[in-house]
Amino acid sequence: MASIRSIDELDSRGKRVLVRVDFNVPLKDGEVTDDTRIRAALPTISHLVDDGAKVILMSHLGRPAGEGFEEAFSLRPAAMRLSDLLGQPVAFAEDTVGPDAQEKAAALADGEVLVLENLRFDKREKKNDEAFSRELAALADAYVNDAFGTAHRAHASTAGVASLLPAYAGYLMQDEVNTITGMLDDPKRPFVAILGGSKVSDKIKVIDALLDKADTLIIGGAMCFTFLLAQGKRVGASLKEDEWVDRARQMMDKAEANGVSLLLPVDVVVAPSMAEDVPVEVVSVDAIPSDMMGLDIGPKTAANYARAIADAASVFWNGPMGVFEMEPFAKGTETVAHAVADNAVADTIIGGGDSVAAVNMFDLADKMTFISTGGGASMELVQGERLPGVEALK
Repeated sequence: MASIRSIDELDSRGKRVLVRVDFNVPLKDGEVTDDTRIRAALPTISHLVDDGAKVILMSHLGRPAGEGFEEAFSLRPAAMRLSDLLGQPVAFAEDTVGPDAQEKAAALADGEVLVLENLRFDKREKKNDEAFSRELAALADAYVNDAFGTAHRAHASTAGVASLLPAYAGYLMQDEVNTITGMLDDPKRPFVAILGGSKVSDKIKVIDALLDKADTLIIGGAMCFTFLLAQGKRVGASLKEDEWVDRARQMMDKAEANGVSLLLPVDVVVAPSMAEDVPVEVVSVDAIPSDMMGLDIGPKTAANYARAIADAASVFWNGPMGVFEMEPFAKGTETVAHAVADNAVADTIIGGGDSVAAVNMFDLADKMTFISTGGGASMELVQGERLPGVEALK
């Protein structure tokens, strides 16, 4: 991060500072149901408020059509929650770059905060449209990016604006990049990486990168069945990617060549379909019935994985071990989550996405060293990709 300007280098007193945050939070009945991402941005926002800046926050929420206002995706509930957390009023603009945003941005006093309406109500945001970037930049004197979760997107609010205003990294952005790259560049060993999720094709670059860095790589989730196919096993009706079997076999060969212990399931929880009320059974990976699908790792596998995690000095985890949202298939993910939490001496990083949801579900967040706010961004960082939102700050 040495080549990226930090918010600590910004003299923001009296200046209008446009801050890209990640307030893409879940809503129900017009209220925020999980404010983790809003809380994650508080150090940067509070620093600017205390510094006497005029703070203008922008974010996306959900996937609106990009044709204008949609009530279900309004950022107003997020602004109201932020006001509660900050303990001060937070103004809200009814538009993003229109008359209301311009008027309220101009009227801000030092230390006051304004939240703009959803960036993605304007389709120009995702296109990194130059005119839209200029309209956003016109609202402020400086720019801060504190939205690591969108750093892998070259959008107007993450890349375009950064080229038009003096640009700085917020505290969350710095923490995310420094923590993840620090672990990858110089991990305490043994370094155990845990990868789950449904598809090998989604994680192949991450697997490839981690096989060059980890001592042990644990595979869970539905993508394990493509690896089991590569071992010559039959996986029944389980989700699999036949076209990726050869690639999975290559990954197994690479693990062996690199001296990496690649752990795969020895037993799985199977069911006739993915539902809460179906009969389930635990079977060996050598005996998966042809009409059943694997939906979680089995108890022997979970115990194997937990032992490997207990011996780790560094742990990186991205992706659940099974369909943890359904009670019959949650035990594998729960066992791994507890194993990571119980290793009090290891540096433990949860790499965004469903892993964060799982850690929160099992009430273990406070036992993790670091929880990333960006699933896609953290994965691309692990892969060694350049993140447009970070590159724009250099």
